[in-house]
Order: sequence, then C-alpha cells, then structure tokens
Amino acid sequence: MMKKKSISASKASLVFFLCQMISALDVPLDLSQPPTITQQSPKDYIVDPRENIVIQCEAKGKPPPSFSWTRNGTHFDIDKDELVTMKPNSGTLVINIMNGGKAEAYEGVYQCTARNERGAAISNNIVIRPSRSPLWTKEKLEPNQVREGDSLVLHCRPPVGLPPPIIFWMDNAFQRLPQSERVSQGLNGDLYFSNVQPEDTREDYICYARFNHTQTIQQKQPISVKVFSMDSLNDTIAANLSDTDIYGAKPVTERPPILLTPTGTTSNKVELRGNVLLLECIAAGLPTPVIRWIKEGGELPANRTFFENFKKTLKIVDVSEADSGNYKCIARNILGSTHHVISVTVKAAPYWITAPRNLVLSPGEDGSLICRANGNPKPSISWLSNGVPIAIAPEDPSRKVDGDTIIFSAVQERSSAVYQCNASNEYGYLLANAFVNVLAEPPRILTPANKLYQVILDSPALIDCAYFGSPKPEIEWFKGVKGSILRGNEYVFHDNGTLEIPVAQKDSSGTYTCVARNELGKIQNEVQLEVKDPTLIIKQPEYKVIQRYGHVSFECIIKHDSTLIPTVIWLKDNDELPDDERFLVGKDNLTIMNVTDKDDGTYTCIVNTTLDSVSASAVLTVVARPNPPFDLELTGQLERSIELSWIPGDENNSPITSFVIEYEDGLHEPGVWHYQTEVPGSQTTVQLKLSPYVNYSFRVIAVNEIGRSQPSEPSEQYLTKSANPDENPSNVQGIGSEPDNLVITWESLKGFQSNGPGLQYKVSWRQKDVDDEWTSVVVANVSKYIVSGTPTFVPYEIKVQALNDLGYAPEPSEVIGHSGEDLPMVAPGNVQVHVINSTLAKVHWDPVPLKSVRGHLQGYKVYYWKVQSLSRRSKRHIEKKILTFRGNKTFGMLPGLEPYSSYKLNVRVVNGKGEGPASPDKVFKTPEGVPSSPSFLKITNPTLDSLTLEWGSPTHPNGILISYILKFQPINNTHELGPLVEIRIPANESSLILKNLNYSTRYKFYFNAQTSVGSGSQITEEAVTIMDEAMASRQVDIATQGWFIGLMCAVALLILILLIVCFIRRNKGGKYPVKEKEDAHADPEIQPMKEDDGTFGEYRLFSFVSSAPF
Repeated sequence: MMKKKSISASKASLVFFLCQMISALDVPLDLSQPPTITQQSPKDYIVDPRENIVIQCEAKGKPPPSFSWTRNGTHFDIDKDELVTMKPNSGTLVINIMNGGKAEAYEGVYQCTARNERGAAISNNIVIRPSRSPLWTKEKLEPNQVREGDSLVLHCRPPVGLPPPIIFWMDNAFQRLPQSERVSQGLNGDLYFSNVQPEDTREDYICYARFNHTQTIQQKQPISVKVFSMDSLNDTIAANLSDTDIYGAKPVTERPPILLTPTGTTSNKVELRGNVLLLECIAAGLPTPVIRWIKEGGELPANRTFFENFKKTLKIVDVSEADSGNYKCIARNILGSTHHVISVTVKAAPYWITAPRNLVLSPGEDGSLICRANGNPKPSISWLSNGVPIAIAPEDPSRKVDGDTIIFSAVQERSSAVYQCNASNEYGYLLANAFVNVLAEPPRILTPANKLYQVILDSPALIDCAYFGSPKPEIEWFKGVKGSILRGNEYVFHDNGTLEIPVAQKDSSGTYTCVARNELGKIQNEVQLEVKDPTLIIKQPEYKVIQRYGHVSFECIIKHDSTLIPTVIWLKDNDELPDDERFLVGKDNLTIMNVTDKDDGTYTCIVNTTLDSVSASAVLTVVARPNPPFDLELTGQLERSIELSWIPGDENNSPITSFVIEYEDGLHEPGVWHYQTEVPGSQTTVQLKLSPYVNYSFRVIAVNEIGRSQPSEPSEQYLTKSANPDENPSNVQGIGSEPDNLVITWESLKGFQSNGPGLQYKVSWRQKDVDDEWTSVVVANVSKYIVSGTPTFVPYEIKVQALNDLGYAPEPSEVIGHSGEDLPMVAPGNVQVHVINSTLAKVHWDPVPLKSVRGHLQGYKVYYWKVQSLSRRSKRHIEKKILTFRGNKTFGMLPGLEPYSSYKLNVRVVNGKGEGPASPDKVFKTPEGVPSSPSFLKITNPTLDSLTLEWGSPTHPNGILISYILKFQPINNTHELGPLVEIRIPANESSLILKNLNYSTRYKFYFNAQTSVGSGSQITEEAVTIMDEAMASRQVDIATQGWFIGLMCAVALLILILLIVCFIRRNKGGKYPVKEKEDAHADPEIQPMKEDDGTFGEYRLFSFVSSAPF
C-alpha cells in the first residue's frame, strides 16, 4: 500500500494572490485615510475574575486615530477610574482587578471608537462577563434501594456556572465509573441505568463539575446505591409477610424498552446554523435496549453524522437549514420497541453574503458600498456614518442610501468617512466598517523592483504588481526590455495587477515589465521569472510486511532541479521519527533495525525545496506469532462433554487461522499435554468430548501464518466421574513362542481410557473348530498372557476384555491366533532341473503337505552350488547360494550360473520356526559359453619389420578353447586405419612373431579366444616398428645444421612480432577477435580430424589404462 502526494508552490502562491486581491485597495500608510479596526475582543467575552481584564481595540489610520469607549451605551470616562488604563498608541483597555478591583463591578457592554479627521470606526458590542463556579448547594441524599433489573437515574444537578461546567462521574478513588450500553451519562450530566445489576451496588457514586475558566472542580456528595435481588428481598420481608406474599414477589423479569429521556413521544429542538446538533435518547429495559436513529423522509447527512455514548447521542456538525426535519430514535430489545420523534428547526444568526469593502475614489468619481446578509429570520440592515445612525448623520450631497446599498456620485474630499453596516435578527448581529477615502494620487508600484520569482515547470506562475493610485491606475504587462504588450489566452490579468501564467514553461523565463498609469502619471517596474524542473521521487517506498525483530528498508530516490537544494525528511504516522538508534536515515533510504510491534505504521518520505514539495508513503506491517489466548472458561459441564471458551490474543497483523486445544490428565499423566482438537480461527468456543475418570485441564494455542503462539494459561481443572470402560484393548494377537504354548498379547488402554480405578483384563481362549468351553483368566494391568501345554500350531479363538472397579467393557470381538510352531517334518519331493542356457536354469518341486509344515508356510529355499568347472579339474572352495521363493510357489529361476560347470541343489520348506529337511541333492550341468578375453596381451622385441606377441589364456574359458583370433592393421600419420589382417592361432600357443611388417609404422592389434560356441570379448593393443638407422642419422644431421637453426630463429621472431602487433591492436581497437577469425577461416579438410582426434584420444586413454608397451 503506497500513496504519493505532491505539493506545488503554485498553490501557496495562489492563496497569497487571493489575499492580495482582498487587500488590493489598502491605502499606503503614508497617505491620509480613515481609521480601520484591526483587532478587537470577542463579542461574548468571559473573563477570569481573579485576573486583570484586557479589552482589546487596535486600529490604523492617517493621521493616527484617537480612541474612546462607551459602557452600556454611555460614554466611559477612563480618567475617572484609577483601575482602568488605556495602552499607549492603542485603544486597548486594562482593568486592574489584581489591585483590589472586582470583576463583577465591570460587567457590561463595551464599544470602542477609533477616530481621526477623515472619519470614525467602531468595534462590536463586547459583552464582559466574569466566569462563575459556585459551590454545590447542601442537600441530604437518601440511599437508593433498587430491585435488580429496574431502571435508575442518578441526578447530578450541578450549580449554574459561567460557562456551564463539564460533568463526569467518579468514585472515591478518583477513578471514572465505567460506562456501557447499560450505564451511561446523559447530556444533562445525570447517570442513567437502563437496568441495575447486583454489581452496581456501591456507596460512592460522585458527580464532579469542572469549571475550565477558573480551573476548579466541584464535587457533589456521594450517592449510595443498593441493588436487591429477589432472593435477598424475600429473605428480608419473610418475617412480616405470609407465604403467599413472599412467593408473590416477582423474580427478575425481562421488560420491553421505555424512554427515560426525552419523555413523551415527540419534542422540539432549535439549533443555529453552523453549530453542532446533539440529540439524545436513553431507554430502560431488560435486556438492555439498543438505540437506532433515522431521519424521516430523508437520510442522515453523510460525513457530518456521528454517534456517541453507545449510539444514544446523535451528533451532526456544521448544521444548515437543510438539516431541519424530524429525527426518530428507536429503542429495541427482544420484547419490543419504543420510539421518540424530535422535530429539529435550524435557525440562523446573520451571516454575510456581501460585506462592505473599503472604497478609494478620486475627486469627481462615483462608487458604492454594498451590505448584504442572510439569516433565519431574515436580518434587517441599518447604516451608520462615523458611528452615528445615517439618518441623523451630517448631510452629504454625494451620498444616497438605497436599502443595503449606499451610492456615491461626484465625490469630493469632504466625502471621506467610515460607514458601518449592521445586520441583525433575534439570534445575533453583524457589524462591518468600510471607509470611503477621497484621494488624488499618481500611480505607485508597491512590488520591489527586480524581484525574482521562481516557479516549477507546468505550474501556475503568479507575477505580482501591487499598485495604488487614485483614480485607479490601468495595468499593462510586457516581456523583455523592448517586448510588446502581453495579450492572449496564455495569460490571465487580475484586477490587483497580478499576471498569471497558468502553465509555466521553460521559455516563460525572463524579464517582465509592469506599467501602471492614470491621469496623474505613469510608472513601471521590472521583475524576473525563472522556471525550474520539478522535484520527483523516482523510486518510492513500497509496502512492506516484516516479521518482528527483522530488518526493513524503505527507498526514496529523488530527481530535482540542479539549482534547488532539496531536504529529505521521514515521518512516521505524520509525526517525527522516534528518537531511537534503530532508525537509520541514509541519503536515499530509511532502515529500521530489530523491528518491533510499535514500528507498525505509515512511513512518509517528504522532499522539500524552496519551490515545491513531494511526498510518498508506504505502510509497514509488522507481523509475528499471535499472542496466547486468555480468559479460558469452562461451561456446560456434563459427564461426557464440556464447553471451552477463550478470548484470542493479539493476532499481530497476521490473521489467526486456527486454535489448537490440548489437555492434561492430572490424574494419570500430570505435566504431559495431549492434542485434543483444532478449530478454525474464527471460532472461540468448542464443545469437547470427555472420558470418564480424567482430571482435565485445557489450554489453547493460536496459529497464524507466522507460527504458533505460546500456550495459554491452563483452564481450571475438571474431574469426570468414573464409569465402565468404553473400549477394549486393541491389536490382540495370539502367537506361540514355543511348540507347546500360546502367547496372547494386546495394547493396554491408556490411563484416560480406563474410565475408573482398578483397571484389569479378562483373557479368554479356546481351540478353534473344537467344541470346547472358553477358558478365562483375569490379569492385572499388563499386556501379555502365556497359555502353556497347547498342541503344536493349532488355531485358537482369543478375546481380551477390559474391566475396572465399576464393571466390564462391552463384549470384545474375537481374533484367531495359533499356538507355537515347530520345524517342518518333510522335504519337498520330485525336484527337477531344466537348464535353459549356459547361465540360467529352472527348478521345479512338489509342495509338501500343509500338516507337515507345522507352522505358517513362509515359502521354499533353494540351495545350489558349483561343484567344479568342466574345463578345469582343479579343486576350489565351494560357495553355496540360496534363493528364497515366498508362499506356496513350486518353481523358480536360478540366474548367474557359470557356463560349462557342474552344479548341485536341494530344496527345503520354511515356516516361522525355521527350515525343514533338505531334498536329495540334484546334479545338473551347464553347457559351454563364449570365453572371457585373454588375460593379457604384450608386444615385445620391435624390429624394422617384426613384432613379438605374448598372451595369457582367458580367466574364464567357459568351455574348451579351439583357437585364438588375431587381427591387426597399420595406422598412418593422419591416423587413418589401413587394411585389416586376420590370423587364426591354435589354442595351445601363447606367443607369436609377426614378420614382414613395415618399418617405423604403428599397428593396432585386436585379440580374442574362441570355443565351439563362439568368440569371446577382445583385447586391443598398439605397437610401432623401429625406424631405419640411416634415415635417423640424416635427420639428426639436418637438425644440427646452422642454416636450419637460423630458419627456426627467423620463424620464432616472426611469431613474436605478430603477437606484439595483435597486442597493440587489441589495446587500441578493443577486442581483437583472433579466435573468431580462425574459426571462420579454418581449413575444412582439417575439421573432420577433430572427430578423429576425439576417437583416438579415447583410444589412447584406453591404451594408457591398459599399460600397453611401445
């Protein structure tokens, strides 16, 4: 969430301009002018009787005015009262009360007159009244004895003060009495109870009245209230009344609403325009009524309507005549409703439509003063001249009165005067002074010369030309020293001389000349205008959500005119940042370290220059795990259920998604908390199922997206009554551990499942499918019982029933178990083997009879092992292998056999006790297979035309070897392979000399062995025949020749020069794409070699790994 606000200086300038327009006719103080009242005390002036009374009256004029006062309509002679003085050069009166005067003696209506040779201005009638804070009258207050549920009004009746006091109710400890929908204070200060409750009983209901002017508080004597419930009332009167009377006393009953204030069904209210309208309805009833307000035939005014005092008070601010009408309050509870209609009439004291304004005229000119006001009822207008009703004022032939207007024609200097307009009705009056000043003056420009105006681009530019002259001068504007007169839609010319450029652009900058002229003269003034770039926030702070104790940063990056100096300030919730070292203000950011809950709020970056101001705001939301719930309450206690309610803690800006309820069993597992249930986060009550014989305590944990809260404080404990067990043990099994026993096991009940003390188990069993009675035994709280002397592996019906001191659990279900197993007695028969290939065989057998298994048939195990290899007669260690086939399977595959070998196998049946006897060994043989690769291949004794090969026989011949196959081919200098030659070698050979080979040639050899089945995997090697000795010596001679050495040096020098040139070009011209050019112009015949290089690279790697000699 982010908001941005920009404040241009143009708005401030526009306000300044409007103020200038109002004062555009102000006469310079060095010219003659009638008096103008500049400051006066309020019409209704309440003063502190302990302090001096200061009645203000300030005025200006030329010559400076003199001052006089009237009191209660007659002249007030200040010189005759030593306690009254007038400030020098002022009309302000100071009445010295602190030197023995009494404020009451100076109560009255005062009016100030400021007078000079050109006229007289008068002030409002100022009513002086000293504030009063009288004491409460002594009264004997009887205790209030009230029946529970009845209504009650405690009257305050404060003393009449000036101004009226502020009323509030407190107790003896100076603590405000709590108020609610049921108990509240009315507008008259009384305390209303819609219905009383026993907790309202107290002896210190005290009404206080605070008088702000004198800073005093008066206290009424305490009022006592005693609330009687019907039970206590019956006990009180039981001795004096008959049984019929006692039981005839009604209990607390619910009642429909009735209005305590206002009374009746209708009332009237008059309020003045602009004031605050307060309407009140307070009702009695049980349950406490709820108040609702409507306006008949209309809507309550939006944005001006407020509800106070638990909706018992309707408040409408700044009322107008349109707010007149009927307002209905409706009080409602479950038994009914009542209502009251208040007819509101809005009257209005006089208010200005057009107030008269000072008039400056030159001799012979015409003009007028206009005084228009409105009100309800409509006010009457009267005129005065220099403080005297115009009807008895000196005659002026240039003046004519026409109702609310005075018209002046061909005025002369003697026509100068101050006129007063009085608009009044029964609710008040308005008084305005306006002078007529007759002057003959050439133009003056009051704006300083060469004044510099600076504005922001695209905002209005207001260039001032304050002037004065009589007659009123004409104003013209020019741009530049020799510019033409400004005209057109892009300019606005105001009556006060101001030039407005509505949308200033960069080319609007420059020199502007203002010319003022009338018939008495001409004057001009030059000013300067500069248009600046606006200040912008180009990176605004953004909405952040941060966990408590984390770090957060808001950015505020700005762009501004280079000639303006910006200042950046940060605010939190429109106030200064906290004085905390965790707040770090950087050049363009604000960082908050170790964020806490109190840091939550709106952060605003404000950038100010002398011309504009911009701001941007972002909200920081601090989230955390919720606070733990509190005020856990248990209600609706039943044997098997209870209702738990709680109040959620603060969710810390992350909504609570769920509540987890846990319980503790203080009887069986004190200190251990178990999960009970989970409810949605909108739920604050839950009905919990309970088990008997558990001492419950509950706690609640709140969960939000951040995590889980701390657990709440435990609730009160609740012990449920004992009962028979509800359930029996689970997971009952019967499995023998020996051939002659039956071990019965079960999962014991948990403590809270016992439902009562003395938990035991009744264990019962009987052999299945045999007509036997149940055998039973009762055991303590254990989880196993062993039955001895049973037949081997027979089925039993088993059941385990829980019981406690109060009785048995429901009848348990039966389970089937078996007594102990013994080893199988019979081996599988008819074992057959079918050889599929040299490494795989399939074995079959007949199943054994189930009775001979003597336990749970788990499957069959096949043991097989290699006796010997048919190609070798050497003895070797016999390693048996085992394959297990689950269930009642009667065949299986034997993988991983070795070719040309002799094997034996047998088969055994398996149960839970172990393996039975083995079947007779079955012999089978595997056929020949292809051999493995020869164990090694070595190439030795290289000569010019021969190589010697030696090899080892295969590690696994897998049959009878019949021969070896040798293949070889030459490899030329370009790594191309020559023709392939193949030689078959007898199986009994282990070496071979190859002759007639080419000298200095590399050969590649491929070597493998063969059986009658086929060829095995091959082994490869490479070798080189040696070089011719004469050719080798010639090459050595060339390498030692001087010319050859010189050639090599020249080549090296050339390469060095080339590298230097490349380096220089790289530094001058950027990167020198040598690699790219080489790739682009690579020899296409060479490119396939890359693939060959890769292949041979892998081959060489293989050759290296195989450590082939060269």
